[in-house]
Amino acid sequence: MNSISKSHVAGYRMSDPARQMNSRRLPPLPGSGSFTAGNSRAAGMHAPRSPRSARLHRSQNSPTYHATSPRDGHTGEMLITGHSPSYYHQDASPVKKHDWYESNMEALDTNPEIVTSFLNENPDYLESYIHTHVNRDTLERWLLRRTQKHKHKNGEIPDERRETVAKWKFYMHADKRQLLQDLTQSITHNMKKPHVLHELIVCMASAVNADGYNLYIVDEDGQDLYYYKPNASSTKSHSPCVRRIGAGTTLAAYVAHTKQNVRLGEMFMDEHFPEGIPMSGDTIQSVLAQPIVHADGLVVGVAELYRKVGNRGFTEDEEEIASSLVIWGTVAFHSAELFPSGAHNPEMYHTMTKQRKLNEFLLAVTKSIFQDIVSMDTVIMKIMNYAQKLVSADRASLFMVDLDRKELYARIFDIGKGLENRENHQKEIRFPMDKGVAGHVATTGEVLNIKDAYADDRFNRDVDLQTGYTTKTILCMPIKIRGNIIGVVQMVNKLNGTFTKSDEESFETFAIYCGLALHHAKLYDKIRRSEQKYKVALEVLSYHGTCSEEEVQKTKSFDVPDKLPELIKYDFSPWSVDNDQKPIYVIHMLKDLFDTADFTRYDLDTLYRFTLTVRKNYRAVPYHNWAHAFSVAHAMFTVIKTTSNKFKPIEALGLFVACLCHDLDHRGKTNSFMVKSASPLAAVYSTSTMEHHHFNQTVTILQNEGHNIFKNLCSEEYKQVLGDIRHCILATDLALFFGNRARLKDLAENKQLSWDNDDHRHSIMAHCMTAADLCSMYKPWDLQVELVHVIMEEFWQQGDEEKKNGLMPLRMMDRSFAHELPDSQVGFLVGICLPCYELLAQVLPPTSPMVEGAKANLEKWKELADKQKELEKEKEKESEEKENKLEGNNKEKES
Repeated sequence: MNSISKSHVAGYRMSDPARQMNSRRLPPLPGSGSFTAGNSRAAGMHAPRSPRSARLHRSQNSPTYHATSPRDGHTGEMLITGHSPSYYHQDASPVKKHDWYESNMEALDTNPEIVTSFLNENPDYLESYIHTHVNRDTLERWLLRRTQKHKHKNGEIPDERRETVAKWKFYMHADKRQLLQDLTQSITHNMKKPHVLHELIVCMASAVNADGYNLYIVDEDGQDLYYYKPNASSTKSHSPCVRRIGAGTTLAAYVAHTKQNVRLGEMFMDEHFPEGIPMSGDTIQSVLAQPIVHADGLVVGVAELYRKVGNRGFTEDEEEIASSLVIWGTVAFHSAELFPSGAHNPEMYHTMTKQRKLNEFLLAVTKSIFQDIVSMDTVIMKIMNYAQKLVSADRASLFMVDLDRKELYARIFDIGKGLENRENHQKEIRFPMDKGVAGHVATTGEVLNIKDAYADDRFNRDVDLQTGYTTKTILCMPIKIRGNIIGVVQMVNKLNGTFTKSDEESFETFAIYCGLALHHAKLYDKIRRSEQKYKVALEVLSYHGTCSEEEVQKTKSFDVPDKLPELIKYDFSPWSVDNDQKPIYVIHMLKDLFDTADFTRYDLDTLYRFTLTVRKNYRAVPYHNWAHAFSVAHAMFTVIKTTSNKFKPIEALGLFVACLCHDLDHRGKTNSFMVKSASPLAAVYSTSTMEHHHFNQTVTILQNEGHNIFKNLCSEEYKQVLGDIRHCILATDLALFFGNRARLKDLAENKQLSWDNDDHRHSIMAHCMTAADLCSMYKPWDLQVELVHVIMEEFWQQGDEEKKNGLMPLRMMDRSFAHELPDSQVGFLVGICLPCYELLAQVLPPTSPMVEGAKANLEKWKELADKQKELEKEKEKESEEKENKLEGNNKEKES
């Protein structure tokens, strides 16, 4: 047994009871004593008159019972002979059962004094009788009544027959598991910690035959130790003995500090605990003090067992017994905490209720803060007011960290009366991060719970001197997000007492939500500023991106012809129309489509503004510019007018406007280039990047004041036309062409195409958009060649930029392969243009001029491609001849 033991000798040994569970053999409980089932006893009973002073020799199969008197410390042997307890359960003849007892039965039955005298003179018979005929429950009830009857209210136990009763009570627990069950069942009836610990020390005192006991309980902060009086209305507040845990004061404070047992044979002054046991007077001779350690390793109390002057000291066996009870008791206590039994566990219920209230509080805080993130100041105000309520503080401050300037700052400081106290909130306070309590927390990330502010060197008294306020207690905690300290919350002066460990734990949980709220508030501020910047940029763009009133008046000064018959010819050249006249042609075509639809609900000024603003929003790139948009719109107008109104009027409007706007704000770059160059547009639109942007620009123009040409349509018509415009603009992405064509071709070849099916109509509209977008490929040859060089210049410019960025451009976009242009055009016409035109002519026969023009151009490109191939062959031949000639000259020189 490792312990501290002082018995007239210097030096002592210690042990940690927390390790006893794993390394120590628990004391032998009943069943391993002197009476064993395997021993048989002589058929007779010899009972010496004085078993304490007699030392008798035992016979061959007769066990010996050893008894120790606590009064004189003398150990004597008592020989008990007769039948073993198991004998009486056998079918033995009555003649063999205690002949003396049977012969004197009449006298025993008639006189209780004789019975008492007999039992006093024959305790071995009484023990044998009890072992045989009295069950454990009955015996425990007797002992409990006797203990409760004679127990002193101050924790002292009467001397008379204490050892016999205590030892008997302890050894009757034959099964260690049964002891644990009984102890657990007992403490679950009242799970309050003081009650549980008191029941445990009572059991310990009885088990080791102590004259009395003292119980000390550690407060929730784990710093102080107070004496527990079981019948007091309060504990710590009425305790006459409160000590700080540590060496140099009382024995209990020392044991709580070291977490080790102390067993003293004589009480005398010791430098580790000079105050000794202040609660039990001068009559104490020996003491056994043990820490009560919870399953998590924290000390929850200290048990002091003592014997008075004249009695022997505690032995190692008794220390072992007491330690085992502490271990079993704490295990049972912990098990009951983990598996509470409803109403029989008020402390756990109180803990759970407290946690539930904290959870409800945090939920209310979260809802309030996150539902009302208007500004950073609003969030800070809410955090500070909720923090005050959480820990019952008089004042609250929240400081944000400025890492760039290494400072803490606050616009809202020392809130003491809630949201209404706002007169000085906008005056910002700044101070270095390494100054004061808040600075220490911001620098180290350490939580500070200061009981006396003026006794702490880190506290800055200047604020109190300036304000006249007296700071007593401070609870200061960092606010973190992603492991970084972004602020510090400081609570000042708890309204009732000092900030506790429970306040720290609750506040630490609250600080996590504060960090999230402040982080989101910062993000909200950034988003709000970004929104304001976006509105400013949109306003500037709207001003510079819309046509001026002068442009409108100038365009209106031109007459809009009623008829332009050349517009419905497929070989018409839109590029021949003067740039100032193009808007007039657009107005003419729009009016024609509106009139055809019998839509008299349009405003001519709106048509002018819309058309001129669309023109202004095309960039000055080589090909995808306003001229291209005008040509595609004209191609669609031709299809609409030559196909006998196959399209509904609302569809025709949608098709024409989609063509006019299909390349708005085009940058002269392909979708793949936008993705590879990590353009913001590619981040916004992951697929069909530029096509989505074109549609978004169209909607933006329509939303400008005085630009919505569809404002007079009903809601259903408005919804449909916008849907058609979106569908048609996205269809101009050539990556989608092949899938659209395959579906339409399958419908046409299987004769399943129906103009009454909206999906089929949308497939035809998408196909028309691709044909119109490629209108330059079926124009007359001279015009077509010129346009091809324009579009190739745009491609080559992209290739040049890709080379600058270290990228490898496509062969078609590499300027160094410009001589391969005829061959690439043959492939483009054969692979994309002709399949598109031929399918469209199959569905809409009047569009066959597209096929004819493309085929004619294809023949021209083939001729050029053949000439280019012949030219390349001649160049190869010439190059080969030069090499041969050079090789011959070298041979002549060598010879």
